[in-house]
Amino acid sequence: MLNVFSENDLEILIATKDRSNFDFLLKMFPHQHFSNFSLLIINQSQNNFLSSDFERVKVINSKEKGLSKSRNLAIENASKKICLIADDDVVFEEKFSNNIVLSFNQHQTASIITFNHKRIGNPEPQKKTNSIFVHDTKSIWNVSSIEIAFKLDEIRNSKLHFDENFGLGSHFETAEEFLFLKEALNQKLKLIFNRTVIVSHAEFSSGKNEGSDTLIYARAALFYKLHGIFAYGWLLKYILFLNRKQYISFSEALNKYKKGIDGIIKFKQLTHNRI
Repeated sequence: MLNVFSENDLEILIATKDRSNFDFLLKMFPHQHFSNFSLLIINQSQNNFLSSDFERVKVINSKEKGLSKSRNLAIENASKKICLIADDDVVFEEKFSNNIVLSFNQHQTASIITFNHKRIGNPEPQKKTNSIFVHDTKSIWNVSSIEIAFKLDEIRNSKLHFDENFGLGSHFETAEEFLFLKEALNQKLKLIFNRTVIVSHAEFSSGKNEGSDTLIYARAALFYKLHGIFAYGWLLKYILFLNRKQYISFSEALNKYKKGIDGIIKFKQLTHNRI
């Protein structure tokens, strides 16, 4: 095995907002000072300005909003051979950078490698599988953005980007990482899953939001993007599923269905009905 990459080839792309100092980085990097790593920080803010005196820490202040816009700006301005996507509330494991580089050296045909994460305070990894496998359109549904690392040149050459209509702070607040990985598969890039835990993230319960207007609105738009007119039938089944699982009451069903239709209409408006 040729060691094509070293830890100096890794750059961490961090999305944050409204920052004026680096205090948040101290929590993210408990095992080494953050200045030991190559960081590219996208700070989205209307009022706060973030600057760096550290040689390996670069900052771009942007007045734009939306997580996918932040990710795309980072990809445009990244400079290292391997990039890792990160949020500003994660905690990196002690040997995360070594493990990422080792994996890319072991799987030299992979353009993207997704890793594992755990919840802060819980030693168990989120993904329990012990196997390394090649991703397909089914497995990428379970990938979090904070688990994604990629070869920068191959992403740029394939013109891959995050769909800026999706993701936190955008019109549809879900699935931006799925759409990114799906397009990578469409471009015939090789995506590998590595079971190694590289990062921890705060505990949360997605089930609490399962029946929210925001999620129904976004998922209906996503399904229309993926499957066109079949989204209308799927939406009905989805509303019935939410009722059956007691995420919504029967009396809420009609309004929730209408909220999903609103999401489809908005997506069609944004894309001029192109799918």
